[in-house]
Amino acid sequence: MPDKAAQLKAFERLLTIMDELREQCPWDKKQTLESLRHLTIEEVYELGDAILDNDLDEVKKELGDVLLHIVFYAKIGSETNDFDIADVCHSICDKLVSRHPHIYGDVVVKDEEEVKRNWEQLKLNEGKTSVLEGVPKSLPAMVKANRIQEKVSGVGFDWDEPEQVFEKVEEELAELKVEIVKGDQDAIESEFGDVLFSMINYARFLKVSPENALERTNKKFIKRFQYLESKSKDLNKSLKDMTLSEMDVFWEEAKSL
Repeated sequence: MPDKAAQLKAFERLLTIMDELREQCPWDKKQTLESLRHLTIEEVYELGDAILDNDLDEVKKELGDVLLHIVFYAKIGSETNDFDIADVCHSICDKLVSRHPHIYGDVVVKDEEEVKRNWEQLKLNEGKTSVLEGVPKSLPAMVKANRIQEKVSGVGFDWDEPEQVFEKVEEELAELKVEIVKGDQDAIESEFGDVLFSMINYARFLKVSPENALERTNKKFIKRFQYLESKSKDLNKSLKDMTLSEMDVFWEEAKSL
């Protein structure tokens, strides 16, 4: 079992260091909620990279960076008497207890899907007017599409079978082809978006994270292309001077590595 006393001591150490930095470091003293925002987003992406790479030592470090930002925001909030780290902790604890009546109440659930449906209904009971209110506007489009689909599924707006979703993908592809033939660029973009949205929905039925899947392909492509670049240098040739057939030889080699 984790040593909770040691964990609390470590957290207290971080809070103390944050107090000292805020009082003594010129950079830390200048920061605001707004100035930290883009840095926090960057840290979360770095954490995401470490998770995809399955680099657990790096995950540990990046989690520390994210935790620092949380403590930093709470410190700034305490200086204006709006909230402090205790308020932050109590807020999430209260939400978790409220959203898990099957643990902290007498509600009975049969599976994970019922838990998700109850979660969305509880949010509506708390005063939200739409299940989509909790989807951040600034999320990247692919992540946002995935969250939208998860949210509406939680209240029963969903397909029954994966085959139905794939049929929708094929339908959207057919509509895209029609607009490509017509040459209407605005309509092409609209239909292309529909294709992506349907593919992201299909990924959910396959239990695949579309963001992780695409990033996996990105990493694979980068690795293979850099292999191609290194081989072209070995030949003292520029890529732009090589034929596609020549490049394809090395590309196939890279695929086998």
